[in-house]
Amino acid sequence: MNGSIKITLLFSGLFLLTGMIVGILKYRGMISSETHRAPVYIDIAHRASLLYSFAALVMAKLLEYSPFPPGWQIVIALVPLAYFALTITEYINLGLKRQEVTMFSRRTFITTWFMYSLIAGEIGGMALIVGGFLFTQFLHYPV
Repeated sequence: MNGSIKITLLFSGLFLLTGMIVGILKYRGMISSETHRAPVYIDIAHRASLLYSFAALVMAKLLEYSPFPPGWQIVIALVPLAYFALTITEYINLGLKRQEVTMFSRRTFITTWFMYSLIAGEIGGMALIVGGFLFTQFLHYPV
């Protein structure tokens, strides 16, 4: 197993574990709230962590067929994984602050330039991963 797959599987496990731990915060918020609802961003962090764990599994499987050199595979995988991790971290941070208003209600560096880089990084990284799979598996380029 190459390094990019190991790293991606590690992140998958970390995201799943984070989702489970944030699930405890979500439960605590639901049980202690008059409305029986967790803070909005804790709920989002819980779901995002679980979804990103499975996204990382898909990335790991697709990376098995990557035509890129091992060093490039690591870089290509780390870009979306880093954005996934930063996003979860920010959701948890906002949830612990019990922020109820969407973070996009005002323009900041995060809601503009960081989001542009997130879009480019996540979609660009995934496009390279899926493109590599397409190239090796459908265009019959040997790995």
